[in-house]
Amino acid sequence: MESESSSGVRTALLMNSESERGGRLSRRNSVKSLKNEFVSRLPDKVRSCLEPGSPFLIDVSKSKGLTQGEKEYYETQFQTMKSFEEVDALDASSESIDGEDDEDEELAQHERAMQISNYANIVLLAFKIYVTIKSGSIAVAASTLDSLLDLMAGGILWFTHLSMKNINIYKYPIGKLRIQPVGIIIFAAVMATLGFQVLVQAIEQLIEDKPSEKMSSDQLVWLFTIMLSATVVKLGLWIYCKNSSNKIVRAYAKDHYFDVVTNVVGLLAAVLADKLYWWIDPAGAIALAIYTISNWSGTVIENAVSLVGQSAPPEFLQKLTYLVIRHPQVKHIDTVRAYTFGVLYFVEVDIELPEDLPLKEAHTIGETLQIRIEKLAEVERAFVHLDFECEHKPEHSVVSRLPRS
Repeated sequence: MESESSSGVRTALLMNSESERGGRLSRRNSVKSLKNEFVSRLPDKVRSCLEPGSPFLIDVSKSKGLTQGEKEYYETQFQTMKSFEEVDALDASSESIDGEDDEDEELAQHERAMQISNYANIVLLAFKIYVTIKSGSIAVAASTLDSLLDLMAGGILWFTHLSMKNINIYKYPIGKLRIQPVGIIIFAAVMATLGFQVLVQAIEQLIEDKPSEKMSSDQLVWLFTIMLSATVVKLGLWIYCKNSSNKIVRAYAKDHYFDVVTNVVGLLAAVLADKLYWWIDPAGAIALAIYTISNWSGTVIENAVSLVGQSAPPEFLQKLTYLVIRHPQVKHIDTVRAYTFGVLYFVEVDIELPEDLPLKEAHTIGETLQIRIEKLAEVERAFVHLDFECEHKPEHSVVSRLPRS
């Protein structure tokens, strides 16, 4: 992390400007000193982007003299300092009864959102089955089949949520958070399979070249009433669920948004096919099928990646390094790793302590760092390894193949 002074010389972000005299900033309260030092050395064209009254908030769009690379650079520096502030805030934060009450209330909101979504799916499915029979539209049938699978997939997600709440620590010693991405993968795979089935059916209708019968005025009224009502309900549920902190609820939100799209496209395709050209109906169904496959296939890949141990981004590793290096007894940091193991990260830290440090003190340091790291919202579990030197070979090898047994 570097900063560029008005003279154009870049210096390390965690170093004083007078490096010969000052050296590194003090580990205690360093983020405050760091921010003041960093802002004082900003070029005028960057300092003009600082928000009035909030000297550590920057809006680079205000400056016309910065290149795109410079804008990204300074935004990254301020975001890094903000993440350091979150680390410092851990010292002042502590669990309280009010915090537990807030968590219980949030959990109740998540469950309420899931239950409302499931009940809505049941009611809308019944109405859409009726309008499908009345209209005979394949695009509307695709939307109805989607609602049927919504109900099935909703059951999968609800079962996933309940499974995560009921934990046998002897059977699942690190919890069951990994059930969440697995449940979402199953959900998304079902939706992608739906898209493929509709695609095949629509192509078959186009090949057969058999126009469907025209709808009566009563059928059109039922079609408009039910499909528009379903669209409004799903739009409301999407707005209700989209900003949830729970990933399962956000999966419901994504499904509600997808239903809004399928309802609108299905309705338009059915009406235009009835009034203009019959092939618009299967063409609309094909468009919906392709959208379904591409959309939910991406969800499968995204959640599958979270289960294979992908490394955390550099910004989060910087945050962890800052947390660890602030401890006055830590001489060196050998390794900082964070990788996905489900929804949250597993963290591994190797640190060097003084060789003559008593075991009791060393244990306290390691345990304190572990607790502080696990307080971060992104972390599920942390492992802190203590050592007296950093010149040894890595303790663990990376397994590149499965054992023969």
